[in-house]
Amino acid sequence: MNSVKKIMIPVNECLTPNQTLNDAIKFMKKTKWNTVPVTDITGKLIGVFTRSALYQMLLLGLGQTTPIANYIKEGIGTVTLDTTFEELEEIIAISEVGTGIVIDDFDKPIGLITTSSAVLSFLHSTRSLKGQLETILHTSNLGALMTDERGKIIFVNDKLTNMLKQPLERLMLKDLQQLIPNMESSSLKKEVHFRMNIDSDYFVVRLSYYNMPNGKKGYIALFQNVSELENMAQELQMVKKWKSILQTVIENAYDGLVMINENGEIIFISPSLIELFELDDKTIEQMPVNDILPHLELTPTLKTGVADISDFMEIKGINYMVQRIPVYQDDQIIGVIGKIVYRQLHEVRERFRRYEDIEKKMQISSRKTETSRFTFKEILSQDPQMEKLMRSGIKAAKGRTTILIRGESGTGKELFAHAIHSSSSSGQGPFITVNCAAIPEHLLESEFFGYEEGAFTGAKQKGKMGKFDLANGGTLFLDEVGDMSLQLQAKLLRVLQEREFYRVGGTERIEVNVRIIAATNRPLEEMVESGEFREDLFYRLNVISFEIPPLRKRKKDILLLSEAFIQELNKQNGTSIIGWDPVVQQAMMDYDWPGNIRELRNVWERAMVFSENGYVRLVDLPDYLLKKVGYDLLIEEEETGNPEQSLLEKAEQIAIQKALIKSNGNKSQACKLLGISRSVLYDKLKKYETIEVN
Repeated sequence: MNSVKKIMIPVNECLTPNQTLNDAIKFMKKTKWNTVPVTDITGKLIGVFTRSALYQMLLLGLGQTTPIANYIKEGIGTVTLDTTFEELEEIIAISEVGTGIVIDDFDKPIGLITTSSAVLSFLHSTRSLKGQLETILHTSNLGALMTDERGKIIFVNDKLTNMLKQPLERLMLKDLQQLIPNMESSSLKKEVHFRMNIDSDYFVVRLSYYNMPNGKKGYIALFQNVSELENMAQELQMVKKWKSILQTVIENAYDGLVMINENGEIIFISPSLIELFELDDKTIEQMPVNDILPHLELTPTLKTGVADISDFMEIKGINYMVQRIPVYQDDQIIGVIGKIVYRQLHEVRERFRRYEDIEKKMQISSRKTETSRFTFKEILSQDPQMEKLMRSGIKAAKGRTTILIRGESGTGKELFAHAIHSSSSSGQGPFITVNCAAIPEHLLESEFFGYEEGAFTGAKQKGKMGKFDLANGGTLFLDEVGDMSLQLQAKLLRVLQEREFYRVGGTERIEVNVRIIAATNRPLEEMVESGEFREDLFYRLNVISFEIPPLRKRKKDILLLSEAFIQELNKQNGTSIIGWDPVVQQAMMDYDWPGNIRELRNVWERAMVFSENGYVRLVDLPDYLLKKVGYDLLIEEEETGNPEQSLLEKAEQIAIQKALIKSNGNKSQACKLLGISRSVLYDKLKKYETIEVN
């Protein structure tokens, strides 16, 4: 916007020559203007009617109906919107009416510039320039002072008072020669530089003249603390030292490294690779990698931005692998690192084979005898209710009583059942699991009780043992027991009562010593009322009942479980995740987790696969989760908003948005939710432009 437009008073109406003294008095009273533009019938400026002219007409005793035509002052100075501040200063200085009239291209008045508004604007500009100058001096780490023509100090910046360890009032109006005793003003032509000592501190001083408004000259002295320069030199030396150390580490810590920039040009290659691929180290840097090492295939990673690892390759009979790692800066790929591994690769491969063989053997041996895999120590929780449940579970494990575990899907009912079995006296015995919802209904009976030879078409010749047989002396875990048919419920009830059963197609009564632990996420009481579940079986199963709380009711466990999942999934998937952004943590805590712990683990597995820099970011979380908690707005802001906004500010902004949503826009209620005052909330709303503030 033009500087003249900033300070002018807009003019929407004017006087005309045929208007009367009474009209002028009313107009000037209404506008409070001392000078009023006067225009002809076409609206062009012909002069001004001033307060002095009004007084003159009144002193002459003229009637209020007298036209003002003879008292209009013509030939006054005018300005346009293009007039500079320098030109405006000259016009107002010589103006007889003390006011500048702003006209457009058609000589029509559009504004007034009074002396006072111009002066205030000039003062504001002067203060602004003074502030900018002081900021420049402060950020440059220079102490500065100025003197008048007599050498008396009239300005000192804060940096110099800190340097000299003297208060401002002690330095002001002090003679410069008292501060710089060896200064010889007569020998100062334009500027000089010299070193000096003040109170055991050493400074480099730059002394020069400047022209004062009265035509005389004063001094400007700039001080630089030499010790700061020496510190900078030491830091530079340290940087060089660390560069040498890093170079040595890179050359020795890895088998080989090659780095390329965003243009696919080699910017670094370790000596070991130069030897391996028989390259000329004098001409290789800044050359396209595809011309020198095309078989490494590094440039596709510039496009995909995804780290990967090659298959085994060979050179001179040596097997090697290439790990391609994209390098990011502010979400932009600026290069790729190729890490080549070839030393002791054969030994590493052999050791992995031996490790895999051992794991396979362990898995095979564990399949022969199914038993529990978890204990109460492996149930991670900081929730008081869960801790109480685990204490009760340890007590319940000591007996042989039937246990019913209830809870939403994904809360860890099976894990709890494993832990109860492990804590029981038969903890070394079998732990057999039957998912009642996964086995077809016509096979459920044979799965539970087994069958004799020839019991039905397709039956094995020697028959088959059922789950009750396999669980003898241990625990049978009935998962999703609410999905069992009524026919099978009746047979299960008999086993629970009599501790005996008949195989399908058999006549021999088989006795078993089995503890039943059942689990369900269905409302069994309602199913009993509707006839979908036997009442007598319900009471037989519901001897000891545990209700596992959903994850949304034990928020403290979210981060605890997340840390455990990161460790587990890093081993399982070969990822290298070490943490998450604070905004990710807040999103996790705000989400309701309808799928509970199972969903939490799945979300972490997905996020860790998508993460690229060792930390899980908001963009790595599933879209459905972000939309549910309202964090998808932050993703849009990361892509289109201010890249310099800190994570803390982003978290603060989303907290304000969520508080306003929860309070339906009620700012007082939002303040209570956020724990801040109303004035602070308004400041934050203006800062982030969350909503329009009335």
